[in-house]
Amino acid sequence: MLIRATAALLAAAPAIAQSPPTAAQTDPAAAGLMQGSPVPAERQIRWDDGSMWAFPKTRWAFSNQQALVPTAPIAREGAVSPLPRALRTDLDAVAFTTLAGKPMTWGEAFDANYTDGIVVLHRGRIVYERYAGAFGPHGRHIAMSVTKSFVGTLAELLIHEGRLDEGRTVASYVPELAASGFGNATLRQLLDMRTAIAFSEDYAGQGLSDVNRMAFATGMAPSPPGFTGPTGNFAFAAGLGANGQHGGDFVYRTPNTMALQWVVERVGGAPLAAQMSERFWKPMGMEQEATLNVDRIGTAFGGGGLNAALRDMARFGEMIRKGGRWNGRQILPPAVVGAILSPGDAAAFANTKYPGIEGGSYSSQWWHRAGGQTMAVGVHGQGIYIDPKAELVIARFASHPIATNRAINPVTIPAYDAVAAKLSRR
Repeated sequence: MLIRATAALLAAAPAIAQSPPTAAQTDPAAAGLMQGSPVPAERQIRWDDGSMWAFPKTRWAFSNQQALVPTAPIAREGAVSPLPRALRTDLDAVAFTTLAGKPMTWGEAFDANYTDGIVVLHRGRIVYERYAGAFGPHGRHIAMSVTKSFVGTLAELLIHEGRLDEGRTVASYVPELAASGFGNATLRQLLDMRTAIAFSEDYAGQGLSDVNRMAFATGMAPSPPGFTGPTGNFAFAAGLGANGQHGGDFVYRTPNTMALQWVVERVGGAPLAAQMSERFWKPMGMEQEATLNVDRIGTAFGGGGLNAALRDMARFGEMIRKGGRWNGRQILPPAVVGAILSPGDAAAFANTKYPGIEGGSYSSQWWHRAGGQTMAVGVHGQGIYIDPKAELVIARFASHPIATNRAINPVTIPAYDAVAAKLSRR
């Protein structure tokens, strides 16, 4: 999800897309962003003026959400689970050709994607780890819509436990959604984003676009004077109407996850942060506490508010790759992992034409490539990438100036394929 807090910022978006300054030119440390006591006005990054969502200030803000907006903790406990290291020095030189036909190396792709941090696991060992900008191994970075995959995983877990039925309607679990566009959608249609709701996920929309109204409602950006829209994540979802019949083609819309989170919290009996803590962070021995951005009444933004350490994202991906087992414990039942790794309806996905995901699909809030890779994906370059055949997991945080991964995939996908081939000697 991309936040544009003011019309002025929206108007600047096309210029950024045409000729963005490079990663080196926008390094937040070199620019002195948020440095000084007090911080000079020209170096400040703020929530109340929307500057935290304006590139290049995002290069600091994405790594420091808890300094700018309220968050809920995802607690960890006990010893940190081991993550063995077997660092390689030959991966930066791995060559590939982007989908646009440009020769590039893995090392060059790091800056081309405005990467803030990336960890590559092969057979469970860290073979590559690198950080930049305002981010480091002990920091937390916003994962954007990677958060959705955690919500989807919790939903699949509740289905496995018999507490949710994917064939039941959303309103049967959350009556407050009965009059909304979600009311008569099934849980499966919600999980796979095949609902028909009146919402456009257009990140370049002007003024009171759907995405901007969502940002105001969730508290991710300040509301403009006179704004009378809903307040809160769930209130926003409840206020969306229908637009057609459910069960058609996949259409990516963040409010699907907001409604799904409501179901998960209602049936799971606890807020999202608490469920993520008990189900994942504590039993997995995560390295750091994570957080979730919350709205004005303390409800987490399950559509894109997770802030976490990069190695913990890699741990989660590796747990999925290993059939739900981690650190000697069965974190997820194999059937749940099977559901997550199983592709969705390719025909329903075909019209999306995402670069590098041709023939792929979307299910359970996870993305699937035709080659068997499964991905959790967030705008501006966030992701967890699982390639079971190559025994590979990649976790990445970034602050690309362009939100949509349609612009980022042409470098990312062939880069990941090249490293997979190098590591598995294919």
